[in-house]
Amino acid sequence: MTREEINEKRQREIFKEQNKETIKNVSKKVIKWIFIIIILGTSFFAYVTYVSTLKISVREYRIINKKIPETFNGVKIIQFSDLHYGSTMFDSNLDDIKKIINERKPDLLFFTGDLIDKNYKMSSKDTEILTKKLMSLDASLGKYAILGNEDDDEITTIFNQANFILLKNEYDLIYNDDNNPILLIGLSSLINNNQDIETGFRYFDQEAYNPDIYTVVLVHEPDSTIDIMNDYSPDIILSGHSHNGNIRLPFINYSIFKVNGAKKYDQNYYKINNTKLYVSSGLGTNNLGGIRLFCRPSINFYRLSNK
Repeated sequence: MTREEINEKRQREIFKEQNKETIKNVSKKVIKWIFIIIILGTSFFAYVTYVSTLKISVREYRIINKKIPETFNGVKIIQFSDLHYGSTMFDSNLDDIKKIINERKPDLLFFTGDLIDKNYKMSSKDTEILTKKLMSLDASLGKYAILGNEDDDEITTIFNQANFILLKNEYDLIYNDDNNPILLIGLSSLINNNQDIETGFRYFDQEAYNPDIYTVVLVHEPDSTIDIMNDYSPDIILSGHSHNGNIRLPFINYSIFKVNGAKKYDQNYYKINNTKLYVSSGLGTNNLGGIRLFCRPSINFYRLSNK
């Protein structure tokens, strides 16, 4: 074998070794990045399905209005909504909700619809648990609820047994130590075509109604506000349904998924003329496979003041 042939053979061997080393290094990097992607993907999945869906936040608001009676100064209201029991909320989560609510000692407790997830088959044991946990929630001036678009007759029974007053296009006058009440109106679901705003607001058809009474409206779908504001101007409207979009883009506060009944109003708060609209992000999840992102489940906590 000539020197040239020996050198050529040696060069081929060197090239072959270099090629093997290159492939080995590339393979290591590919495996490393696959591992990183798996870790990040698993972490992201765990966050959006567990941390982001179960870590409940409390949003606090101070409601100031001169129409609020003196005896309602300092009154505390808690609104919770869209539990969707059987989605991401189960028995153990009810204990967390109970603790958050009862520790704050609300005077009024409002639930704004969708108690049980439509895809969850309730057992008699589930019904018993849910009823007992709702019954254990305390509110000195009363517990009220309205029905959401996924609620049925079974829900009515649960709320009645749990000592909630269920408002179906109805109103109630709430008193606190004197003869100056506030007006609470609860409307039925817009999506289910059960909503009757005129009937719900029939207090204002009475001959001796107070035109300056402080008025709170409970609705499930926040877009009900559009129809309400055509004829009435309540002081505050409390709603749910939207889950604030479930997935929101940070910084610009934009929701990715808008649902029917919350196409226009899906963020936390709106001021519409003299009416304040608060939209709860809810507690459970719906329609998106049990995930949330940049939109934690929440309970709304309001303090009333007339100055």
